Amino acid sequence: MPSVTTDDGAEIFYKDWGSGRPIMFHHGWPLSSDDWDAQLLFFVQRGYRVIAHDRRGHGRSAQVGHGHDMDRYAADAAVVVTHLGLRDVVHVGHSTGGGEVARYVARHGAGRVAKAVLIGAVPPLMVQTASNPGGLPIEVFDGFREGVATDRSQFYLDIASGPFYGFNRPGADASQGVIWNWWRQGMAGGANAHHEGIKAFSETDFTEDLRAIDVPTLIMHGDDDQIVPIADSAELAVTLVEDATLKVYPGLSHGMCTVNAEIINADLLTFIKS
Repeated sequence: MPSVTTDDGAEIFYKDWGSGRPIMFHHGWPLSSDDWDAQLLFFVQRGYRVIAHDRRGHGRSAQVGHGHDMDRYAADAAVVVTHLGLRDVVHVGHSTGGGEVARYVARHGAGRVAKAVLIGAVPPLMVQTASNPGGLPIEVFDGFREGVATDRSQFYLDIASGPFYGFNRPGADASQGVIWNWWRQGMAGGANAHHEGIKAFSETDFTEDLRAIDVPTLIMHGDDDQIVPIADSAELAVTLVEDATLKVYPGLSHGMCTVNAEIINADLLTFIKS
């Protein structure tokens, strides 16, 4: 499998398909690059080069016991970019991957990044604090940690069959294939990486990263996102990025890249071509 080893010994798996202008995709917790299947196929068939990696401890990357924090996630992404010699890249991040994109662009992207896209993304800060009163209480994330530590398999099924794709909404057309694919991706990763990653995505403050982004940025968010509520994420993030546009999707869920791929892909293409 194609991979690159970081300076602290983590082997990072990546996909690199096609040729043309590069688009790099950054996945959410606790998934893998497979979560981007609908986007990778769409763009490679339209003449783009698509790159997606599995975050350390996730998917096919090494289940190392260290480095499960946002600084290291961004540095790992930079290792993949450097290894492949990528320039003029559009970086697209979903959920935790949106935080990874923000930190990567701010700290490692000088001269290499063309545009950024944050989809259902966690920045600026998910957890509730004195300075972020609209955030989610720490008990929410403690519940995530308990779920991972006690019955990870059932916990992942519950997320995928419920709030992630909005399958818990009245009249929702739940896809068992989508649910099981989410579960498959999650269970392929390491419990330790997933447990520590909860702190990384929920307690990292991306405010200064967002302020440092100096490329055109599209922020995409469903207004029925039950995982990353829009009011304390996208609606704040757009005020912090110098050249950002917020596109809100009425009624769409956190998992809209999969269950509403035709809408998301069309809007991504328009932004990338603009």
